[in-house]
Amino acid sequence: MATVEMTFTPLPAHVRTARLVATAVARRSGVPEALLDEVRLAVGEACSRAVEVHQEYCPGEPVRVALTGARERFEVVVTNTAVGDDGMAWPPEPATGPDGQDPATLPAQLGLAVIAGLADDVQVSRNGDGLSIRMSWPAGTPPG
Repeated sequence: MATVEMTFTPLPAHVRTARLVATAVARRSGVPEALLDEVRLAVGEACSRAVEVHQEYCPGEPVRVALTGARERFEVVVTNTAVGDDGMAWPPEPATGPDGQDPATLPAQLGLAVIAGLADDVQVSRNGDGLSIRMSWPAGTPPG
């Protein structure tokens, strides 16, 4: 299957559309029905975080999502182009502060923990202008 790419204006309302598209492409790529909720939730979490960061640092730039079903894997890459510090570190950095956690990084770290719990494999990488979250799940034979 070819890669499906989409970009959207960083508005929370568009995250729902990204979840729906990801679920449809995952189903078409042969991801088992039992994993479709995990795909939907993980993509929603990654896109929500990208929207939040874009709204703060670069509201005119679109959030980018690439979905690929190939080689028995379904892969989603959510990329933000925000230059600012979004508080995400991978693997998650040790907590700091008197309560054991820096409050500024808690939402970002929690979001990554949720994604890591939902996706079969997660890779987070810094790019020149932001951050990419690559998630993947096993895919079988696409429905006929």
